[in-house]
Amino acid sequence: MKTRWLTIAIVLGLVVVNYIDRSAISFAASDLRKEFGITPGDYGIISSAFSIGYMLFALLSGPLVDRFGSRRVLLTGMFIWAAATALTPFAGGFIGLILLRILLGSGEAPCFPASTRIASRWLPTQERGKALALIGGVAVSGSLLIGGPILTQLIALTGWKGMFWVLALAGIVWVVVAYPFLKNSPSEASFVSNEELRYIRAGQADGEDSGHESTVDWGEILRNRNLWIVGLGYFAWGFMFWVFMYWLPQYLEGAFHLSIKAVGAFSVAPWAAGVVGALAGGIIVDRVYKRTQSIRSRFVIIGVALLLAGASIVPILFVPGNLTVALICISAGVGFGFITGGIWWVASIDAAPTQPGTAAGFADACFALSGIVAPSVMGFIVTRTGNYDGGFVVMAALCLIGSTAMLLFTKEPPRRVTTAQHRPMTDELSATN
Repeated sequence: MKTRWLTIAIVLGLVVVNYIDRSAISFAASDLRKEFGITPGDYGIISSAFSIGYMLFALLSGPLVDRFGSRRVLLTGMFIWAAATALTPFAGGFIGLILLRILLGSGEAPCFPASTRIASRWLPTQERGKALALIGGVAVSGSLLIGGPILTQLIALTGWKGMFWVLALAGIVWVVVAYPFLKNSPSEASFVSNEELRYIRAGQADGEDSGHESTVDWGEILRNRNLWIVGLGYFAWGFMFWVFMYWLPQYLEGAFHLSIKAVGAFSVAPWAAGVVGALAGGIIVDRVYKRTQSIRSRFVIIGVALLLAGASIVPILFVPGNLTVALICISAGVGFGFITGGIWWVASIDAAPTQPGTAAGFADACFALSGIVAPSVMGFIVTRTGNYDGGFVVMAALCLIGSTAMLLFTKEPPRRVTTAQHRPMTDELSATN
């Protein structure tokens, strides 16, 4: 049995629970408004509060993961976010919801820095692309794909409060399953065979086979030009992502007068497109790299994907009130956006192979920053104008800016040589995006 893929499967389960939990509030928004008397603007601020905690602890969790290992940080984080989820029905009002969303974001923040580190410690170079494409692309969009129908059915069966309690229980179940099997590195796992351990180590660079590092070199992180551009691109894509995660149910319900069950059904399409985009991206990157032998080709593909994602949203502005057009455009935008998939995390490993958690935390913090800005901006726009058009304009403009940076200002990074293969980290590129 390839136990390294059991570890990746446990991480995939973590991502699914993570994204269903963070998106649950969007399906309970109408009930929260009635229960606590919050306005659309208040809802935007409450949604943004999640990313305040997320951004802060994305920066902190990277060094914590590099210092203490993924296992301890992830298990602790899950308990925190399960508690925040379970307490949401008892929030009491606007301030309580803000505090609990900050707590939820803090607990969920270590997910991707820790997952990136696990991939770099458990997998040889040639297998990381597939894993990170699954973790950063397919699992994210797939969880939102199934999340809408699951959450709306839970609300129908248990009420909105019961939905949050069931989700908290799912987090505890993950801890029970992960506890005996999730390890920082294969050298810590007694169930890994010597043959598999040799195979993993043969495909790793120097310093990647350990479970911990004791120091964090922020200079290496902050001087990396490509990492800053990745952060800008991730912010641009993140604005679109966070708006649709938090506001798509409200948009469908308000603009087209759909029932909550219909909203759950119609919200499937964009995230289904995201799954297709994440899978297609891997094929595209593989073929482009084989022809160009350029690691920078990943940035070019991100730039093109961002450009297409932004352009896909524009027709909504010219054909208002048409549900079919809106769903096609939003689905295309999300699908093109998810072409980027797990490339953010592969780029993080490339930037700092000896401290992948810190590098991934930096990129994730840029993504989280967009999560602070996007819901509040959309809430402000909806409150002031009564429609969503201004938000669509902002997301298209940001995609254009991010695309320009990716296409024009990135540079070919230094080649990283593995201890056994003496070649650059290229195969992982093939399935990333």
